[in-house]
Amino acid sequence: MESASAEVAAVTGIESVPRILDVVCRTTGMGFAAVARVTESQWICCASRDEIGFGLKAGGELPLQTTICNEIRQSGEAVVIDHVAEDEAYHAHPTPALYGFQSYISVPIIRKGGKFWGTLCAIDPRPAKLNSAEVRNTFNLFAELIAVHLDNNDSVMNAESNLDLVRQQSLLREQFIAVLGHDLRSPLQTILTSLHVIALAPDRSAAMIGILKKSATRMAELVDNLMDFARARLGQGMTIQPVLEQNLGDELRQVVDELLSAHPGRAIDYRDELAAPVWCEAPRLAQLVSNLLINALKYGDPNEPVGFRARDVEGTLELSVTNYGTDIPLADQQSLFEPFVRGARPGGGEGLGLGLYIVWSIARAHGGEIQVSSRDGMTTFTFRMPLLGSSDDTIG
Repeated sequence: MESASAEVAAVTGIESVPRILDVVCRTTGMGFAAVARVTESQWICCASRDEIGFGLKAGGELPLQTTICNEIRQSGEAVVIDHVAEDEAYHAHPTPALYGFQSYISVPIIRKGGKFWGTLCAIDPRPAKLNSAEVRNTFNLFAELIAVHLDNNDSVMNAESNLDLVRQQSLLREQFIAVLGHDLRSPLQTILTSLHVIALAPDRSAAMIGILKKSATRMAELVDNLMDFARARLGQGMTIQPVLEQNLGDELRQVVDELLSAHPGRAIDYRDELAAPVWCEAPRLAQLVSNLLINALKYGDPNEPVGFRARDVEGTLELSVTNYGTDIPLADQQSLFEPFVRGARPGGGEGLGLGLYIVWSIARAHGGEIQVSSRDGMTTFTFRMPLLGSSDDTIG
């Protein structure tokens, strides 16, 4: 169910509702009229006109079981009472005595598809002439009008939501093409240039091989990231095939060693405090850690070591990566895990901007979460997930 504030806003957004309640009171002589949202658990006043001091305003609630509207929700039929004291069905009903009324009318508001939404109702401490075709038809007409407005508002909101989605997808495509063209062109141009040099000066081929290998590796990384992105964003989300990993720490140590080899002169302080087995897809968690460490090496102060800690805490696996340097602005932290978002700090101009999105996707596939904290010159990314999960099937 939508929140009470959303329900109230939906009704108050209908300009004709105040006039409807005014006409209801004037034509029937009743002192209180309201549009109420009635569900299996709540009675919420979404709009009211109160001339008798009943004291119920928009957003106010009544205990559901004390209302006749709850009975209308169950039956789908209107209830009309001219004079409670003389009414065979309701003279001993507890609700009139509880709320102090003698006349009552409430008709259901039925949304598209025949779904009960709430009621248009009115009460007064005095008897009133309500049980006539004219009054019933007026209330039914107003209830139908409110339902049509609510349905139309939903249609407009859905259309706007769909339009926003189309805009987001269009922007995503443009970013994808622009970033992909930029980032793949650079290593490709390096490869072509190196091959041209080799063709003109074969004696320099040995020196060019290292450059070619680095460029080819870079292109392979870009393609791998794009494939992961396509599976996570364009498919049904990233899926994993977990197993009970007894030595996850060793797998993560290999990631650290590979990165230290690729970044001579840098330091990674790895603390392996894992004691329990972990139900996971180890290569994916290694990829998550690799992306976080690459991010830390890229943005962190090169004179400070990158911290990496793996531990289990009260049934939870926790992997954290810390670097020192410029803080990530709070506003930027909100979008860090979106695709194609590049860091605004020095060194943030390279790469597709998919690394942290893939981290988020891997975390989600494992039933975990990834969080970032950046202040006082220290930035920490922390991944947490249940230490042991179900042994059944692929998850994602």
